[in-house]
Amino acid sequence: MSAPVDGGFAVLADAAAPVRLVLVGAGGMGRAWLRTILANPDTELVGVVDLDTALAESAVAEAGLQVGPDGVVVGTSVSVVARATGAHAVVNVTVPAAHHPVNTEALFAGLPVLCEKPIAPTVAQALSLAATAEASGQLLMTSQSRRYYASIAAFREQVASLGRLGSATTEFFKAPHFGGFREEMPHVLLVDMAIHAFDAARYVLGSDPIAVYCEEFNPSWSWFSADAAATAVFEFANGVRYTYSGSWCADGVETSWNGSWRVNGEHGTAVWDGDSAPRRQLAPTDGVAAEVETATLEADVPEEIAGSLVEFVGAIRTGRVPSGEVHANVLSLAMVEAAVRSAETGERVSIADVLAQAHAQAIEAEPRDDVRAALVPTS
Repeated sequence: MSAPVDGGFAVLADAAAPVRLVLVGAGGMGRAWLRTILANPDTELVGVVDLDTALAESAVAEAGLQVGPDGVVVGTSVSVVARATGAHAVVNVTVPAAHHPVNTEALFAGLPVLCEKPIAPTVAQALSLAATAEASGQLLMTSQSRRYYASIAAFREQVASLGRLGSATTEFFKAPHFGGFREEMPHVLLVDMAIHAFDAARYVLGSDPIAVYCEEFNPSWSWFSADAAATAVFEFANGVRYTYSGSWCADGVETSWNGSWRVNGEHGTAVWDGDSAPRRQLAPTDGVAAEVETATLEADVPEEIAGSLVEFVGAIRTGRVPSGEVHANVLSLAMVEAAVRSAETGERVSIADVLAQAHAQAIEAEPRDDVRAALVPTS
């Protein structure tokens, strides 16, 4: 498979009209997306899909909108609601296990999709979805919402000025009491949260991973049933060693939700606390220490899921490939899967091996001939 180039997926015929969206998923995160869609002048909410239609109707009503043919259509099928509303695109905010079937239904209904992370529970399913996007000719984009900060964009620019890079680190220490499924799931930090940092590392470093060694553990006072802390060391293609160290049982002096970052290169160091403007100090010149420089942030940048939505709308209007396009995002998910495998085996794991095994699994499991054809490489 190959990622699309500009013009590789269908675009809207009328680039000036508001993008008519169907939202799939009416839970807590779905309601956050609903508010974001309503706040964007380039988008119009025309439908909400959820297996619990009462929940969907409640979300619509709470937003002050009317439910029904003259308002927001509610239903249990994305393709049915899309047809009834003349929708242009879908925002998928279902649980990860539902991402593959919902995305597949929407894509083959002729609808581009913006999907919450992770794009799928496994790399094999993510590769299947990438092939589905190819076979359908539609855009599938992951909302890696933590790429959308003025501060991380400035940090990336500072890192690019450091020349050859040597090391990069992210420290992530929080103490959330979620309750529910997160406190019971295996590999909770790596699977549910670390993908944000892993994806951001690819974005900031401008490089992709080769291999990882990872250890997980659970602090003795943990309220999680499985390992809620981990340290992973990734080797990247440009020679950088990227270290992620985190815990979800870390009360006191917590980091931001974006973590605390440091990147060192031949010309100096850049640091970012995950919230405010990043700082850079270049290497001494003629023995004189350089001043610490604080970046000037671009104003009025749409952030988090609002930023994802803006990029998605721009992509389906212009054909410009977004940063979260599914083919590119597969590598971020592969970092998670490789880290989990390393933690389970105690061995260094190759990203290429993870991708190769997932590709074989995707081909074997794929029921559609057109998607399987996109998965199978041509000679």
